[in-house]
Amino acid sequence: MSWLTRDGLAASLAVGVAVTWGLGWPGLALLAAFFLSGSLLTRWASGTGGRRNARQVLANGGIAAAAALAGSWPAAAGAIAAATADTWATEIGSFSPVAPRLVTTWERVTRGASGGITALGTAGGVAGAVAIAALAFAVEPRGVAPGSAVLVGAGFAGMAADSLLGATLQGLYECPACGARSERRDTVCHAPVRLIRGRRWLDNDGVNLTATLVGAAVAALGARFSS
Repeated sequence: MSWLTRDGLAASLAVGVAVTWGLGWPGLALLAAFFLSGSLLTRWASGTGGRRNARQVLANGGIAAAAALAGSWPAAAGAIAAATADTWATEIGSFSPVAPRLVTTWERVTRGASGGITALGTAGGVAGAVAIAALAFAVEPRGVAPGSAVLVGAGFAGMAADSLLGATLQGLYECPACGARSERRDTVCHAPVRLIRGRRWLDNDGVNLTATLVGAAVAALGARFSS
């Protein structure tokens, strides 16, 4: 499959089996909606698409898989809503006619920079969360699911957490020779890059994993207090 590397395909199958084992076809429907919509949006935004590796698959789907195996529909649905909101925000935001602004300081940043947000991207993220909430409402097991508003909130919370972590703790590196910046510490431009912001141990995959964990927690708590 052109959307996945070989190890990404293996990880995707593992996540799919875990979600189906724990939640049946409704859980698989939510997971498939995230994967298909995210992959199509990535291809649309980039023109060529990208291939997700195992780390990227697990960063976006690992929490949902763990929640499904634990039998928690709300947490799994919340994690998927967060992953969808974040992915839609990134890809739809790439079409914004105005430059993104860093969520913490509101300074202008380059397109694609972690922590940068746009009105269009935010609206796209909310739309992604709404789409997952609507699908969850249609397929969810009755009596165990959070309300649609809770799932939309979980998606938004995950998206917001991703932006905040991207602007603060995610590692950002700079080439000491030309000033080019990268989020990968193994990048070599004119010289090996140096850390200028954030933590070395937190990369984009770690941020995505945390965002889905936030979404899962918000949905699980929302379901508990609304029941």
